Amino acid sequence: MSDVQIMTGNQAAAYGVKLCKVQVISAYPITPSTPVTETISQWVERGELKAEYVRVESEHSVMTVCVAASTVGARTFTSTSSHGLLYMCEQLHWAAGSRLPIVLACVNRGVGAPWSIFNDQQDSISQRDTGWIQIYCRDNQEILDSLIQAYRIAEQVYCPVMVCYDGFVLSHTMMPVEIPDADRVGEFLPPYKPHTILCPEDPRNINPVIFPWQRRDAEGVLRDGYMDMRWKLQHALEGSRDVIVEVCREYAELFGRDHGGMLWTYKTDDAEVLLAGMGSIATEATTAADLLREGGIRAGVVGIRVYRPFPRAEVREAFHKTPAIVVFEKDISYGYEGALSADIKAALYGIGIQTPVHNYIAGLGGRDVKANELAEAVRSSLAAIAGGTREQQTWLNCVTE
Repeated sequence: MSDVQIMTGNQAAAYGVKLCKVQVISAYPITPSTPVTETISQWVERGELKAEYVRVESEHSVMTVCVAASTVGARTFTSTSSHGLLYMCEQLHWAAGSRLPIVLACVNRGVGAPWSIFNDQQDSISQRDTGWIQIYCRDNQEILDSLIQAYRIAEQVYCPVMVCYDGFVLSHTMMPVEIPDADRVGEFLPPYKPHTILCPEDPRNINPVIFPWQRRDAEGVLRDGYMDMRWKLQHALEGSRDVIVEVCREYAELFGRDHGGMLWTYKTDDAEVLLAGMGSIATEATTAADLLREGGIRAGVVGIRVYRPFPRAEVREAFHKTPAIVVFEKDISYGYEGALSADIKAALYGIGIQTPVHNYIAGLGGRDVKANELAEAVRSSLAAIAGGTREQQTWLNCVTE
């Protein structure tokens, strides 16, 4: 039987880890992600979760422990935020390059300088090219469900998965969350079968210095060079789209909750303008769409759930008929525009879609983003588009003079 409880997003993440029977957890505290592993540590201490909890001196060491534990065949987890994620950067690449199915909860928080403990998505967006699958959640139920799905996905394609959710907006906000039955989760998520080989009778080096080109080993077998391995990682990330969609479908059949696979839509069938975003800002956009419809503007929302691999085909399908696109995001690719806006434009390139795309940078460092403000921004963009402005970047609620 499932159990509905009122809990924070961090507690929901912890319950997801517990249900997945994770065997090794390593952590270093950082706001606002600390309560995730604090909760897990209490379960380990009380014997409610049979796992090794490894305390270390830094986030770099956290991911090093996860890499080592995953290499020997353990299901591993950690959580972090902001500078903690940035400190892990070297080992994030190492985890992906080693094709290890580690799952990390990134509780999104702004990065310095100056210091901020509040929310935006700059931390995870800055690590989008490390080879990790990235999933963005819109509420606490999706956090728990996505953690469970993440292990199924990671252990099928042998790529690490980052489950991202907005700090404080979700991490410390309480919502009703249905905790699925542990036995049914066990049916959905089989034991981890590692691809790494550790055997005293068959010793071998793991991740040694490698040549650029292919070469034969001592037995005469032709082995990959560095670039061949990078192609395989890219191929796995690209191929994970089908796995993500199928895992989401199976989860929906078993537990009755479908979070949309690669992306989700809201009132898009007749929309004359589509709002786009990731995480909680996309949820806020659904209320903005309702406000716009009350005023006679047929608005819909496309929420990007999986940012890496980017849902190129799904984006093309979702946006190919709309006359206008307005992208709201809590990040900036400095010197260009919002990362999501740039990727949406790239996805639409070359297939004859000439839809105007307006980009709003919003909510950096935890600045409030209200539905009525999103709606007003859309009205402003529609007026500009009618006047011939096809591209526009605006910083919402920001003094720019």
